Amino acid sequence: MASLWFQPARWLTLTLVLTWPASAWLQTAATPACALVLMHGKWGGPQSLALFANKVESTCHVVLLEMPWSGRRAYDQPYSVALKEISAQVQALRGKGYRPVLVGGQSFGTNAALAYMAEVGDADGVLALAPGHSPRQMYQQGMDRAEVDQARTMVAAGQGAQALTINDMNQGRRRNMTMSAETLLSYFDPDGLGHMPKTSAGFKKAVPVLWVIGTQDPLYPAGEAFAYSKLPPHAKSRYLVVEAGHGNTPEVAAASVTEWLKALD
Repeated sequence: MASLWFQPARWLTLTLVLTWPASAWLQTAATPACALVLMHGKWGGPQSLALFANKVESTCHVVLLEMPWSGRRAYDQPYSVALKEISAQVQALRGKGYRPVLVGGQSFGTNAALAYMAEVGDADGVLALAPGHSPRQMYQQGMDRAEVDQARTMVAAGQGAQALTINDMNQGRRRNMTMSAETLLSYFDPDGLGHMPKTSAGFKKAVPVLWVIGTQDPLYPAGEAFAYSKLPPHAKSRYLVVEAGHGNTPEVAAASVTEWLKALD
């Protein structure tokens, strides 16, 4: 009886030992080793980064997210919820076996990647393409300062769910956007999650960062001192300047991004 009881157990153990390496090899051979959670810019959508994603997909699997600042969603959730949406994708990719898992984006998407590393901090690298959204600069110039101050007062009074309208700005264009006071403050607080120098200095750990800026980008004159130099130092971080504007930086930099991703192994 003893031999009949234990023989199936020995067979099952052997099967697991033989099968696991084979399935792992098949996954490695069929998919890139790394994955990238990529976020679009203000008022845009995932389709705006589809061309760039196609160019780097063979090196690093790309997941394109639609974030609360898209044209369709129109700030339907505060920044804290946006970070949870990013985290869910990072965890899902880890569950599928991807290593490393990076976060990144273009313009506001980069802003979110930096905020994610300061608040959550569990990604393995950051791709910062044409960083954008500067609430402190907007506030200091008087753009929507009254609405931001009003939102702060309302949130403090427990009225964060009430709606406010802000005349949002994106690369010189203006658009009225209505959202809750809590949401407005979360994105436009000059000292909040949207302030890139603060979030860059607040990374929970040092990771490789590729910071890409175009020579025609409004942020280009600020140079490395704006936020890049505030990042925790990492041997594989790089500040890359390309001949591009704010919108076409991802496509222009795609080949350089691919080489940087390959060097992360």
